Amino acid sequence: MSRYAAMFARCAAASEGAFGAFLMLGDPDLETSALMLDALVDGGADMVELGIPFSDPVADGPVIQQAAVRALAAGVRTQHCLDLVAAFRKRHEEVPIGILTYANIVAARGIDHFASQLADAGVDSLLVADVPSIEAEPYSAAARDAGIDLVMIAAPNTPRATLARIASLSSGYTYCVARAGITGADEKLSLDHAPLFAALRAVGAPPPVLGFGISTPDQVAQALGSGAAGGISGSAIVAKVSEGADSVRAFVAAMKAATRH
Repeated sequence: MSRYAAMFARCAAASEGAFGAFLMLGDPDLETSALMLDALVDGGADMVELGIPFSDPVADGPVIQQAAVRALAAGVRTQHCLDLVAAFRKRHEEVPIGILTYANIVAARGIDHFASQLADAGVDSLLVADVPSIEAEPYSAAARDAGIDLVMIAAPNTPRATLARIASLSSGYTYCVARAGITGADEKLSLDHAPLFAALRAVGAPPPVLGFGISTPDQVAQALGSGAAGGISGSAIVAKVSEGADSVRAFVAAMKAATRH
């Protein structure tokens, strides 16, 4: 059983949803980033999603963009991120680790080699944010050969044929966007995802997890109430990094608590 499958099973047995926490690796430096990663787990995150600093992150809002800028200014590069993740895996054997990155980062090392490096570091999944499903087959094959999951993005307006392609190419979980546009913290979510979740089930896609704009415990509960298997928060957690590990830990704990309602 994969770490994602085991995690979803644990959550289901406890009658709670999954909470995923995002951080930008190396923000603001490698030493601090390691402390923040541990704070996610200490706060109760069921899964972590980690970004690799990139100069042109087209799907990221200003908070996550600024985190990438800080990491790059500190000299953090892809190999540093792989080393950081490998050390994190040794400390936390069961937590699913996902990497969210962009095609340029993958292409720089080659799709197959990059997937293999992720697997060697203990990563469970890869999400390449700027690769559409119609171009995703090589990434799916590389991930499968490396023994990791390719996670893909779905939205309420994604055509049924595209959802079927996503289901055939992806595994682990399906990243479902809670809103249009880029990442960021919203005061309100407007969720009408029941048809999307039903369509994903019909084509046999991995469990849906909602991201983009989830920044409060109420929004976590709202995401789960809409039928998602879990929710992911990114910008709101990244914004807490400057306040220290205790602040990150407390925020994640409050978000995780909302999955139990």
